[in-house]
Amino acid sequence: MLILLAIEFLDELIFGAREAAWPLIRDDLKLTYLQIGLLLGLPGIISSFIEPLMGILSDQGKRKILVLAGGVIFAGTLLLTALSHSFFILLLSFILFYPASGAFVSLSQAALIDSDPARREKNMARWTFAGSIGVVCGPIFLGFASLLSLGWRGSFLFFAFITIPLILSARKMGGHFAPSSPPQPGAGLMSGFLDALRALRGREVLRWLVLLEFSDLLLDVLLGFLALYFVDIAGATPQQAGLAVAIWSGAGLVGDFLLIPLLDKVPGLKYLRLSTFLELILLPAFLLVPNLNYRLVILGFLGFFNAGWYAILMANLYAVLPGKSGTALALNNITGLLGGFLPIALGWVAQRYNLQVTMWLLLLGPLALLVGLPIKLERR
Repeated sequence: MLILLAIEFLDELIFGAREAAWPLIRDDLKLTYLQIGLLLGLPGIISSFIEPLMGILSDQGKRKILVLAGGVIFAGTLLLTALSHSFFILLLSFILFYPASGAFVSLSQAALIDSDPARREKNMARWTFAGSIGVVCGPIFLGFASLLSLGWRGSFLFFAFITIPLILSARKMGGHFAPSSPPQPGAGLMSGFLDALRALRGREVLRWLVLLEFSDLLLDVLLGFLALYFVDIAGATPQQAGLAVAIWSGAGLVGDFLLIPLLDKVPGLKYLRLSTFLELILLPAFLLVPNLNYRLVILGFLGFFNAGWYAILMANLYAVLPGKSGTALALNNITGLLGGFLPIALGWVAQRYNLQVTMWLLLLGPLALLVGLPIKLERR
């Protein structure tokens, strides 16, 4: 479990550092809002054509080789990111990084879920907590790297280097990457793909897939624009924007930590409904309050109350596809094809109007959850 959680920690450490570094990357490479939207959205769209195949193959006994190969490419793309000196090279590195992360990180998540199917929500909460630690440490690491004159490029070089021991550790895990249900005799990629498409027609499967995409508006999408919002709209310095990212992710870390024992006492969806209602109040307050310090305080509450959204929604998706964790990941990536257009569309809105308008559109996330969550208590 520790190795799998360490892989998630590294992935989110990189993510947290990247999101805090957007003002630096933007200035270094002279990027526009539309280009940033493409960097945030296009790699996910392309990866959505690749990752479903990996998820299906992982359910057919190919999980370990996919994780190891993904880890090698994962490290290589981090190196390419560090060496990028143009928008197109950076875009190429992101396009390669996303499916590599899907193999290395997402299939490690599937292995964790399959290790104890009866504790999906609890293990997903642990997974999310490990990732939250990484997101919090990312901006802090970037700050130290900047003090040492390493900048965002030096940070990505370091990330590439520390990926290597995790690949070597995963190589020794042996049967821990085996799927919970043995593959059927004669099962192939095409039959697995057809099974996944049949599962996609299920109402409950569609529910969790759609809610996962909309929930991301107040998770990764918000984080992607957060530093830029503070610099371009709130009038903050890049250092204050980095502090904002650290506050948002730090509050999320506390929320993710408290969620682990909370799930033993409160049904996950009951908590999710309450937190969704609170986020619908907090986001407008964050956008309307004029004082920077008050914005930072409200931002902390925003990060705290969206803790557990991904963990609970993903656990319910796994629950409606028992023994098919790779298929669940594959379907999540298929719907991610549509979700990948959201950052591009939001980047276009920011370019055409302004970033403030884009931030108001993020309210669609909690609104969708409020409408789409089931009334009855979720399956445990």
